[in-house]
Amino acid sequence: MYKFAVEYIKNTFYPLEIPETLNVSDGQMVLVRTEKGEEALKAFAVNSNVAKCWNCCKHKPEPLHVIRILSQRDLQTLDDIKKEEVEAFFKCKALVEQHKLVMNLVQCRITFDKRKITFYYTAPERVDFRALLKDLTQVFTRVRIDLRHIGVRDETSIMDGCGICGRPFCCSSFLRKFGSINVKLAKDQGMPITPGKISGTCGRLLCCLNYEYSNYIDAAKGMPPIGSSVMTPDGLGKVCSLHFMCGKVAVKTEDGKIREFAKGDIEMVDADVNVEIDVPVMNTYADDENDNIDIKQLEDDRNSSTGNV
Repeated sequence: MYKFAVEYIKNTFYPLEIPETLNVSDGQMVLVRTEKGEEALKAFAVNSNVAKCWNCCKHKPEPLHVIRILSQRDLQTLDDIKKEEVEAFFKCKALVEQHKLVMNLVQCRITFDKRKITFYYTAPERVDFRALLKDLTQVFTRVRIDLRHIGVRDETSIMDGCGICGRPFCCSSFLRKFGSINVKLAKDQGMPITPGKISGTCGRLLCCLNYEYSNYIDAAKGMPPIGSSVMTPDGLGKVCSLHFMCGKVAVKTEDGKIREFAKGDIEMVDADVNVEIDVPVMNTYADDENDNIDIKQLEDDRNSSTGNV
């Protein structure tokens, strides 16, 4: 039974194969053999129920082999590697500018065994970096160099941070795959269709627009469209706004007053009601005062995510 695991790729925990000679404890740094090379990762104690599922599951993440527990000297080496990553990042960035390539360098990672160095970058179009790679091989000798193109969503997921909700980015904490997101999700939930309110740090639509969408669709069943004529317990009126989650409909009656009614207490009628209403801003495609961003640019495209993290 697996007792420990490490968080390795895209918010996924991988079980550890630990030699009997090693006594690993929760939170301890261990050297693990991965497909990228030897990497230093933190070991986490596995819940007994999760361990049972892993033992029975055929599609669990491939176990990673623990080489050894990091010594004090290894921890110092790890600190040195972190410093080398920063230096390598700026060296590569200088070469990118020198070659005038349209690419944004995001991060540099070096494996613990220093056999592989990976540069993550975003770019609007395909980049011919053959000349750049040639120069990099002159700067970083005896090491395998990997230039990896990622999307803007991938960039945010590896950089970490907090969203407008005040919590860590979903893509950095628990999301493994990005779902397809479009502006219709926000419009159907009655959200203000403005870039600053429906987009994340990545510049694309918020991932959380998907979370409660089905609830809003269920709640919208039986709701009359905004602007439709309805009969209410207080007479005829026009629907001016909808409150999906509480099942209420705001109606402006012929006396000019706006009242809220349960959707079951009103009935759509085919009548011409002499009432003028203001359509809520949240139901129109309007930009912020200081925003000149095309709303459609916030939707998913081929540069949103690549899965290359």
